[in-house]
Amino acid sequence: MLYILRAFFVLAAAVIGYNIEHLFTPGSSGVIGIVIGVLVAILFSVIEIGFTRRFISTISIVMFGLVFGFIISALFIHALLLVPTIENMTKDTPGFNEWLQVSITFLFCFLSVIAIIRSKDDFKFIIPFVELSKSQKTGLPLVVDTSVIIDGRFADIAETLHFDMPIIIPRFVLQELQNLADSSDKMRRVRGRHGLDILDKMRKNTKLKVQIDEAEFPYIKETDNKLLKLSQSINGRLVTNDFNLLKVARVQGMDVISINELANALKPVVLPGEQMEVKIIRTGEEPSQGVGYLNDGTMVVVEGAANRIGQRLNVNVTSVLQTNAGKMIFSSLERERDQDRDRDRDRDRGDRNRR
Repeated sequence: MLYILRAFFVLAAAVIGYNIEHLFTPGSSGVIGIVIGVLVAILFSVIEIGFTRRFISTISIVMFGLVFGFIISALFIHALLLVPTIENMTKDTPGFNEWLQVSITFLFCFLSVIAIIRSKDDFKFIIPFVELSKSQKTGLPLVVDTSVIIDGRFADIAETLHFDMPIIIPRFVLQELQNLADSSDKMRRVRGRHGLDILDKMRKNTKLKVQIDEAEFPYIKETDNKLLKLSQSINGRLVTNDFNLLKVARVQGMDVISINELANALKPVVLPGEQMEVKIIRTGEEPSQGVGYLNDGTMVVVEGAANRIGQRLNVNVTSVLQTNAGKMIFSSLERERDQDRDRDRDRDRGDRNRR
């Protein structure tokens, strides 16, 4: 539909340009007018596409300011002409009345537009039910990408915290989920259908403000770049689990939320010397190491547990390593720790006897 409207706009601009040229230069071919009209229409179309939301918001503010300025200036001019001195000047001086009206109208239109732009956040208090900006009321909107929807943890977080800011689901992300759900690959199909189920769950939750954004950005091919552009255009926060997208967004100075980083920040703090129980799942990189996992997915490397696969062991934490992927806990078997402690005690006792 948008493409049809833009094509009609370009065609109408060409017709207008053709008629204007014939108006000023009768008998001309009209080619110059058509070219100028098409170029002007293309320029405005590019501005409209590149600044989708800001363009619409700015045009709305300007139009409202102009209408308000025309009304106030008309009332002011009418009141001004009631002054006898001004009325006589308009009669005695040719052209004074026209320039007076043009000057006052221009002044009030300019002041109206500036006033609305500067007070758009509080405009609802001036005219009830008219609100040009909701960022101060509801906070920055959250733009969610495909990986976060499929992950599912964001839906649980949003439901638990009762977000009052809008959750923006771009139309192209919804299309990407649908393509995954229709994929011939079984794993991709399962992921896509799971993401659609999660999205349906979020939309049915009356406590969440889930909105589908129709911005297309047809001149941008990659979905990641579309997400960045949409987040910038609506002044929103991008929510993602994509590590590369996260880095690119932060390089551009954008506000980004990583669900993985949030999950890592909420994991219990483990300190060296603490004891825990872990089931050994597989061997580690070193021949003597066994590897297990906590309930939250944290990897636990256990020294001397390579031959204890499938067993639940009590281990003693020796060190904790924080990586980009999360935490890694290094530990040793409690028995080995007790044996080391006994050897240290025997050695100290032998040193005292020799003395």
